[in-house]
Amino acid sequence: MYNLSDYGYDLPESLIAQAPCEHRSLSRLMHLDRRTHGICHRRFLDITDLLRPGDLLVVNDTRVVPARLLGHKPTGGRVEVLIIDYAAGMKHLADTGLFQCDCLIRASRRPDPGTVLELGYNIRATVIEHRDRISVVCFDGGNDFLPRLKKAGKMPLPPYIKRNQDPDRKSDSQEQADAQRYEQKDRLDYQTVYATAEGAVAAPTAGLHFTQDLLETLSARGVDVARITLHVGYGTFVPVRVRDIRDHQIHSEYFIIDEHTAERINQARADGRRIIAVGTTSVRTLEFCSDDSGRICAGQGRCDLFIYPGYRFKCVDAMITNFHLPESTLLMLISAFYDRQRILDAYKVAVAEKYRFFSYGDAMFIE
Repeated sequence: MYNLSDYGYDLPESLIAQAPCEHRSLSRLMHLDRRTHGICHRRFLDITDLLRPGDLLVVNDTRVVPARLLGHKPTGGRVEVLIIDYAAGMKHLADTGLFQCDCLIRASRRPDPGTVLELGYNIRATVIEHRDRISVVCFDGGNDFLPRLKKAGKMPLPPYIKRNQDPDRKSDSQEQADAQRYEQKDRLDYQTVYATAEGAVAAPTAGLHFTQDLLETLSARGVDVARITLHVGYGTFVPVRVRDIRDHQIHSEYFIIDEHTAERINQARADGRRIIAVGTTSVRTLEFCSDDSGRICAGQGRCDLFIYPGYRFKCVDAMITNFHLPESTLLMLISAFYDRQRILDAYKVAVAEKYRFFSYGDAMFIE
């Protein structure tokens, strides 16, 4: 269970969702019961029948920023800059007046340190240094950079969601219009309805299935909701490159759990009520902030918890999650929560039943 190949499975490309379900709560939901090992097929809105009065639903309220910038090097060559640690950039801005953070740079030849990049909307950025695949970039403009980013930046969709987002690409007017339409739609679709805390470069996608109406229905039925924050980073898409998964170093991500939320979670546990985590990001944050008894400690910092089979869960009783990439750390996490082979068997069923996979795909409830 520690070999990377233990987490592979076959997935037809046609099942990779390129857009969300038109009505979020009508996406499909696979229900896995860890006690009976049963599998049921439902719609996501049926979650109202699966959650119990008194359950505490813990959601990640991070908001995705348009962190992908397109522009040119001084030579005229095209360059793409992806901000991968927005939270660190905001801290650097508060401390120094400059937005500087880790980025990924894509170009025909990686620009040398000291190179100034032109990224549209009067955004200029200087390459400071490189560390392996990551580059440190400093953006000019101080606080003025943030509104420019919101205008110039594009949503940092996962690489398996295909869009023509390059304005320099030679294409006809219809393709350009389609690209602009997708960009505007993705700015809405690639956010949860409760997203408020700006800082993520990837959405906590299990939450994309909720609508405001569905949350109100759950509340009326006695299900409570608590908000935590984990700013999802690019590390969620970084492939595991080691044969033994225990040698993998997961990227850290900035989190916040305030005192009031910690008290609510701890009281729910003391009352014997279930803690239902929405998404693997919520799972990792809750488990990272739990002591051995499952009691949550409020705080903020960097979460670098890598959960794989053998891990003992301390806080989370059930989870809502999407269907994850083969050989990914997210697949390893849900395998730790249930059972690796049963998860892979469920994925085979999902393929046979033509569930939609990954960020814009269908959901799974494991209890």
